[in-house]
Amino acid sequence: MNEQEQQRIVDRLRQRFERSIGAIPPIPRSGNPSSAHSHGALHSFVDAGASRFGVRADQPDWYGFSACELAPPLARMIDHTALKPDTTQDQIRELCEEARTYCFASVCINPCNVRLVSDLLSGSPVAVCTVIGFPFGASTTEIKAAEADCAVRDGATEVDMVMNVGFMKSGLYDQVEADIRAVVEAVRQAGRHRSRNGQPIIVKVILETALLTDEEKVIASVLARNAGADFVKTSTGFAKGGATASDIALMRRAVGPDMGVKASGGVRTKEDAETMIAHGATRIGASASVAIVKGVHTASDY
Repeated sequence: MNEQEQQRIVDRLRQRFERSIGAIPPIPRSGNPSSAHSHGALHSFVDAGASRFGVRADQPDWYGFSACELAPPLARMIDHTALKPDTTQDQIRELCEEARTYCFASVCINPCNVRLVSDLLSGSPVAVCTVIGFPFGASTTEIKAAEADCAVRDGATEVDMVMNVGFMKSGLYDQVEADIRAVVEAVRQAGRHRSRNGQPIIVKVILETALLTDEEKVIASVLARNAGADFVKTSTGFAKGGATASDIALMRRAVGPDMGVKASGGVRTKEDAETMIAHGATRIGASASVAIVKGVHTASDY
């Protein structure tokens, strides 16, 4: 490990440790490397040969920060997903264990599994994400709002709702925006009664881009932004196509720099994920999450 690599490790860790062990003095980039006093507590460990630090992700109060803050940035952008109708409870438990191990952003599951996942992820920085009006988006607005309210009260901290694609294709833009806004408001209201660590509940709007023209993708993105959603998302993974880099770039231009953009459907490799991020994605939805962070290929079809 050269001096620059060593310094990068120390700088990154120092920012997170200083809350729990007190302010560490500035670490010089030159000088006697054997001096723990001049290098600070963390630098002494690295000088001794440490290149990794082990901390418990589920004990942020003890350390003053969560171990997931040290996780690779890519992992913290992934919603670890299992939405197939035949997903078993054992598979859900495995999904949560993987999410804890790799520090994914969230576990994304169908509403019937929200309570289980909320219990399994209790004390973890991994969010509980569920889907509303899935996969067609054709439920009535009242049903979507009620479903969202129930999901949040069951423990969901992120909600991915499916836009009414049929209304969008019909040019019923006011109805599409009202549908999204109703879910956003239901989530916000339920979130006042139950939220994780006081954080607002996140709402993502699934556009199902494979079914839309480019013009409709732009209009739908703007409607989601106007309705107060936090993210626009490409796909359910159950239509004729998934995320594409061009769609991500188009959605990013439509919503601007401050709104989230989620790429989902067909993101199966690290290269796929990095391509989406390079084009503007700030979140990735995938069932191949472990393979993605390990940089290996998988036969996953979502």
